[in-house]
Amino acid sequence: MMKIFAYGIREDEEPSLKKWEENNPDVEVEYTKNTLTADSARLAEGADGVVTLQTSAYTREALEVLKKLGITKISIRNVGFDNFNFKDLNDLGFSLTNVPVYSPNAIAEHTVILMGRLLRRVPEFDQKMDNGDFTWSPTIGKEYREQTVGVVGTGHIGRVVIKILQGFGAKVVAYDVYHNQDIEKQGLYVDSLEELYKQSDIITLHVPLFDSNKHMINDQAIEQMKDGVYIINCARGELIDTNALIKGLDSGKIAGAGLDVLDNENSVFGKVWSSVENIPDEKIRNLAERINVIITPHSAFYTETAIHNMINTAFDSNKELIEGQQPSTLVDTKA
Repeated sequence: MMKIFAYGIREDEEPSLKKWEENNPDVEVEYTKNTLTADSARLAEGADGVVTLQTSAYTREALEVLKKLGITKISIRNVGFDNFNFKDLNDLGFSLTNVPVYSPNAIAEHTVILMGRLLRRVPEFDQKMDNGDFTWSPTIGKEYREQTVGVVGTGHIGRVVIKILQGFGAKVVAYDVYHNQDIEKQGLYVDSLEELYKQSDIITLHVPLFDSNKHMINDQAIEQMKDGVYIINCARGELIDTNALIKGLDSGKIAGAGLDVLDNENSVFGKVWSSVENIPDEKIRNLAERINVIITPHSAFYTETAIHNMINTAFDSNKELIEGQQPSTLVDTKA
């Protein structure tokens, strides 16, 4: 009987995992709530493959332990694999799969909700109500149909975002190095990021993180944007230069931001702080204290549907790897 060992399994994932086990009686599954480290890697002894999910880095030392145990098949339960060093994977002969699509709607809906909360100034109304102030004026909002929204990245998530925004009546412009045929037919693409920045009242990011686009939202990019722009990021925190974002907020160039991801988020997310003042990262604390910045803890993906799909796709892929097949979810680590 083949065996799969899983890392970082949360309580909310257990029901879906139990169902997968019932549907795959030929596979023995063991798991831990701990992430994959050089120490915890030893827990996988006797397994044929591992399934894992974490935002911290996968170290070479951890991979070396797995390799010594005869394990070279890894399946992650999420899309992003930027916390792997591909050289390590290739040097040690690992195969890697991801979950390219688990629920675009989950992240797209969260994105548009963040926009709506900012446009209708919900945090400010919450603060007023908490203080017993039940007046509406002068906290006036904006309507989606009056906004031009720039969508950067038209993959699975970006396209759902566009569809939802069009339902609200917003004007959409889009930019992607690789054009989608449907978005092309609608005539939504602009030729450059600079053109998107100039036109957009709201900018939302839906691209993977590469070395080439790290801090793509920087001082120069913000300078090209409209005054009073809103910025939404439910993709990767490192796409935004936090220093530049803070400067833009201070000057009023940026009217507000909705952030589900942050640069250096691992220092803060997943932990309980007694108050915002105790957040150790000065830049994150700065953002968290602002009434016109909404931060959610990398939770855009977090729906029942998404969790079910992440478990099933990752474990199916790992089983296929073990059986010598080539899953459609295989990551090209040689690229």
